[in-house]
Amino acid sequence: MGNSIRTALLLGALTGLIMIIGRYLGGTHGMVIAFFFAMIMNFGSYWFSDKIVLKMYRARPVSEAEASDLHRIVRQLAQQASLPMPRICIMPSESPNAFATGRNPQHAVVAVTQGILRLLNEDELKGVLAHELAHVKHRDILIGSIAATLAGAIMMIASMARWAALFGGFGSRDDDDGGDMIGLIAMSIFAPIAAMLIQMAISRSREYAADAAGASFAGSPYGLASALQKISSASRQIPMKANPSTAHMFIMNPLAGKSLMSLFSTHPPVEQRIRRLTGTR
Repeated sequence: MGNSIRTALLLGALTGLIMIIGRYLGGTHGMVIAFFFAMIMNFGSYWFSDKIVLKMYRARPVSEAEASDLHRIVRQLAQQASLPMPRICIMPSESPNAFATGRNPQHAVVAVTQGILRLLNEDELKGVLAHELAHVKHRDILIGSIAATLAGAIMMIASMARWAALFGGFGSRDDDDGGDMIGLIAMSIFAPIAAMLIQMAISRSREYAADAAGASFAGSPYGLASALQKISSASRQIPMKANPSTAHMFIMNPLAGKSLMSLFSTHPPVEQRIRRLTGTR
């Protein structure tokens, strides 16, 4: 029930943001159009958000013949977690990272980068994969995928609002309901920030819970703790080209350290995660 409530609140908050932007872009008519657009996005994000995110990062499915060790580790962890075997994909990026997606455990996908496979030893990789399966077990993956799709839509509409402000709007707002140019500019700036804050609210607590459950599935917290340290160091040297709307899905924020984006991190600090895992101060 907890995740169902969070999903409903997330959909409601992001839908509200889309409608507010629609109001500033087109007055009452714009808000109505934005409402129907949001409903279509909600439907599409439920059924297709996993495919959208996987395609965004060019993640391709790999068979057991192509990645036997990876399949073996995931299968063992899935059995330990009492989960169906997820599909496995590899992303063509040398930056070390991983995420899970899908609308439920029966349709889950675990995606890892080529970089993380090169960087980690088996115990560390096991910890990372166990963390991702914990997200599947907790049914976080639907929330994360929906947030990525709707936040991406909000950022796209906000970009349209900035262009509308530059060129005097769309000309379809009525005097009473459309708002002024200052409001339009403000909305184009603050709507993406609001979307990121919503992502942060649903993401930080999930990471701690997934770390703890992942350590339980793996049988030890130290593989994941070591992996987090390695990923944190290596990702600064090899940054990942990531869309801000999907940052919350990864085991490590791919935007960490990138100017303003680091202020809106969807993940707790790595040092705090490691301390919680290992029980150190």
